[in-house]
Amino acid sequence: MIEAELKAHVHAPEAVTRHLDERAEARVEIHQDTYYDWPDGSLEKRDQELRVRTVHGRDSVRTVLTFKAAAVEKASGSKPEHETRVEDSQEAHAILHGLGYVPAIALEKRCRNYEFEARGRQMLATLVRVPEIDGTFLEVETLVDEDDVAAALDDVRAVLAELGIGQEDLTRETYTSAVAIQRR
Repeated sequence: MIEAELKAHVHAPEAVTRHLDERAEARVEIHQDTYYDWPDGSLEKRDQELRVRTVHGRDSVRTVLTFKAAAVEKASGSKPEHETRVEDSQEAHAILHGLGYVPAIALEKRCRNYEFEARGRQMLATLVRVPEIDGTFLEVETLVDEDDVAAALDDVRAVLAELGIGQEDLTRETYTSAVAIQRR
């Protein structure tokens, strides 16, 4: 499946939160993300991502291993995504180290997730704060087949507009890049 996703800077987070609270119940989580690459950075050069994410929720902790292939839609950066839950986060890290991968960057995301249906699609809207980056971000995504990416992104844009997010607020900047710049 392709994660048809758009990300935007949020200038009025309280208003967006109110709109989202009207659509669904929030699921508040902290994501501890470690991105891996080959020592030569070849995954990043190929626009691929390999990540171990530990999600701390209100009543649970879970870890997922994710691989994202290169973007299939350049303007949004929408990528094929393969994800599976892992039982033991430390073992997942050890396996990746054993295979020769090295941590490229680790960061924390504070997320407020909303799952709802809009325009006939299951959507996930996530308000994100990364302590090392100024501002609040909103990601809206839906999972689709590759031949449906353009239409899905149109639906995501419509949801963003309903939340008061304009085209000028969209960004392709990644959290990993922004955090790396802050750490320099």
